[in-house]
Amino acid sequence: MSDTSIPLQINISIARQSLTLTGPDGGVVAEYPVSTGLNGVGEQDGSGRTPQGEHYVRAMIGADQPLGTVFRGRRPTGEIYSDELASNHPERDWILSRILWLCGLESGRNRGAGVDTFRRFIYIHGTPDTEPMGIPMSHGCVRMRNADVIDLFERVEAGTPVIIQ
Repeated sequence: MSDTSIPLQINISIARQSLTLTGPDGGVVAEYPVSTGLNGVGEQDGSGRTPQGEHYVRAMIGADQPLGTVFRGRRPTGEIYSDELASNHPERDWILSRILWLCGLESGRNRGAGVDTFRRFIYIHGTPDTEPMGIPMSHGCVRMRNADVIDLFERVEAGTPVIIQ
């Protein structure tokens, strides 16, 4: 980020299935299609829903990893996603390329016992480019195309505000 005194902000629209990065003046810096929770919105642990409200990027994982890097437990596995790898592991929920791990800011809504975005491991992350965007299909995370999540990752930093609505 060029001016850390006035951060960029990530705005995720559930209705539009889009992520908009806005600048200090509120102007659009970039916009990307996304896929949010198949089960809709919600904050409860184990719901598979995308949490709403005010968040921030607590951790950024995967800098300098190749496009398509496979992550498990937020660590690169040494694998690069391919059709062959996917056919050998059809049970995997693919987390690829980069991870922006979110933390809720609203106590009782998306932070704290039973509703904690961070403890639910809610990320903005890459997914196979064969997966549809613009349609809710995730297990609660915000999925993006790999090139898009890398582009976003390079534009923001830990602490960037995230609004999901």
